[in-house]
Amino acid sequence: MFTRRPLILAAIAAAASLATVAVQAQSTFPAKPVKLVIAFPAGGPTDITMRQLAENASKILGQPVVVENKPGAGGSLPAQTLQAAQPDGYTIGQIPLGVFRLPYTTKINWDPVKDISYVINVTGYAFGIVVPTDSPLKTWKDFVAYAKANPGKLTYGSTGTLTSPHLTTELIAQQSGIELQHVPYKGSADLMLAVLSGQLMAAADSTGFAPQVEAGKLRVLNTWGDKRLAKFPDAPTLKELGLDIVQNSPFGIGAPKGTPPEVVKKLHDAFKQAMEEPSYVAALGRYDMLPNYMSTADYGKFAQTTYAKEKALIEKLGLAKPQ
Repeated sequence: MFTRRPLILAAIAAAASLATVAVQAQSTFPAKPVKLVIAFPAGGPTDITMRQLAENASKILGQPVVVENKPGAGGSLPAQTLQAAQPDGYTIGQIPLGVFRLPYTTKINWDPVKDISYVINVTGYAFGIVVPTDSPLKTWKDFVAYAKANPGKLTYGSTGTLTSPHLTTELIAQQSGIELQHVPYKGSADLMLAVLSGQLMAAADSTGFAPQVEAGKLRVLNTWGDKRLAKFPDAPTLKELGLDIVQNSPFGIGAPKGTPPEVVKKLHDAFKQAMEEPSYVAALGRYDMLPNYMSTADYGKFAQTTYAKEKALIEKLGLAKPQ
């Protein structure tokens, strides 16, 4: 009995020492650069706006926020990266809507709601469907008529299988009574090259297509928000076209499960302040995107409700994996 006492005391001392180190680490966070993993390639709207946000946050945190691009897998790679990262706040990631669909379509060993510390929601996308300017499909009515006359022959691209552009276009097709042929790409830059070169008849994307539309190379057939976009006032919304669909795909930043609340708060506060900088608002404005702030608590609740909604969408489209 007495021989165990020194061991117990040593264990208590070690635990106390670790707790002290943890508290010190939290109070000095960040003491080195923070890595922000984003889900899409360099040069697209996500990359450009998130790099501006990271630059703003770097000044507030006093340490660089370094962006790492990890495209593919329906936008879920940053969330997967968080599963293997230390819960210390030095690795954080973008959480696109596709993350909440993953368990319904792919076998994974982690839970998108329980296994991510939700920090802050920052914005959402503006979406639409575009065609080349010289396309015979001048309006959405033309698009639907061609698709009905040629089932499965109208090709469209998106930024990846099971992303919001892909699934929303499939829902649009379902409600319109048409069948389309989907071709996935890793990001907006590759997708735009494909539609401009004639490899595709159309593209469903966030407003990364804006520069090509403004240059007269692409035409917008519809947009997916509640209201028409200021940049494309002539393009009708899906609601105006008789489709009961609105999609703006909010996204924000998450950290590994178990990240200390004090570290999450520091990250939240820094990115909230970074969102309010005119440079970030201007970067979003290039793509008709707007700041869409959710606090840590609200973002966590959003994750829970979205997880349930995405299950319903996946099942409606018949894309759920066999149980």
